[in-house]
Amino acid sequence: MALNYIWIGFFLSSFIVGIVKLVFFNDMEVFPKMMNSTFEYAKTGFEISLGLAGVLTLWMGLMKIGEKGGVVRIFSRAVGPFFHRLLPELGKDHPAIGSIMMNIAANMLGLDNAATPLGLKAMKEMQATNQDKGVASDAMIMFLVLNTSGLTLIPVTIMVYRFQMGAADPSDIFLPILLATSFSTMAGLISVALYQKINLLDRVILSYIGGFIVLAGSVVLLMSRMSREEIAVVSSVTANVLLFSIIVMFILLAALKKVNVYEAFIEGAKDGFKVAVTIIPYLIAILVAVGVFRASGAMDMIISMIQKTLVSFQLDADFTGALPTALMKPLSGSGARGMMVDAMNTYGADSFVGRVASIVQGATDTTFYIIAVYFGSVGIRNTRYAVTCGLIADLAGIAASIVIAYIFFH
Repeated sequence: MALNYIWIGFFLSSFIVGIVKLVFFNDMEVFPKMMNSTFEYAKTGFEISLGLAGVLTLWMGLMKIGEKGGVVRIFSRAVGPFFHRLLPELGKDHPAIGSIMMNIAANMLGLDNAATPLGLKAMKEMQATNQDKGVASDAMIMFLVLNTSGLTLIPVTIMVYRFQMGAADPSDIFLPILLATSFSTMAGLISVALYQKINLLDRVILSYIGGFIVLAGSVVLLMSRMSREEIAVVSSVTANVLLFSIIVMFILLAALKKVNVYEAFIEGAKDGFKVAVTIIPYLIAILVAVGVFRASGAMDMIISMIQKTLVSFQLDADFTGALPTALMKPLSGSGARGMMVDAMNTYGADSFVGRVASIVQGATDTTFYIIAVYFGSVGIRNTRYAVTCGLIADLAGIAASIVIAYIFFH
């Protein structure tokens, strides 16, 4: 529903700006530009979607190998002790625990198709023991906010888009996204823990959080001491070594479990092709709306106002071209994806703005959509503080994305 109003808003505001420019500024080119943009962006959306088919087919095939090789279960066991303490009202024997662990692990690996059914199953199992069926329980809220924070270890989709948009090294945003999404998750976790009075000084919780802080802090500190050229080399080499190591690990684990690796790949690859075809209308819809909005001059007006405000406070404003992606992200995943593609199309995939938009896209998930789907699936009407904590995670992820982008790429 939110995307519906946003989509309508793009066209109406573009029309109003166009009329103002035509009547008051005698701009005879504004409406031809807007109409031309509809054809141009429709063509761009189709070409991008078509180009995604091959690479997305490859990665979905590899992910299916990892899933059948038991990688999801390995991750769920690794994070199990941590989540048992974050969801104390469920206890260790609650039927939802297994689904929650698997959902979190699948999300971390970027397996959206596997994560969503597991998440809905977890919500149903938690609702079965929920005392007030119309009100979100503490465990539900913690689970939802961790989902909306978007912790992802392998941002496959974003790397695929960067490849399609002509990035020299599509994986150069791998480490920045990993850091940014980690900060988002930490912010969401801490905010919910404060509401629920969970003891963050518990030895197990502290060891997980402390380990993350040390690791993330060490990476940021190390990168901040390097030149831009050194950061580019280290980030690129590390990201590609890690990614290829993960691919090899997926294949080896599947082979050890006697999985037919080739058949598993084909099964996942078919899903990848279907996804690439399915997103064509969605991507074209949002890109055309954004294209008209940009052609009318409305986008430039908004960005210009933000830039002038930042400059007046003597702050760097180079990142502002990526703000549309950041503003759209909590509302609509497809909308934010369209904004990210538009930023790369306008400024270049390897531009600073293009990279900031990519990192922002990978830093968090779509808060309002996830809350609507997950809570709606079990009839929860009172979400309590879930939206507040979800938006705190979004804000932290966006802020971290901008700061980290300056460290790595500016």
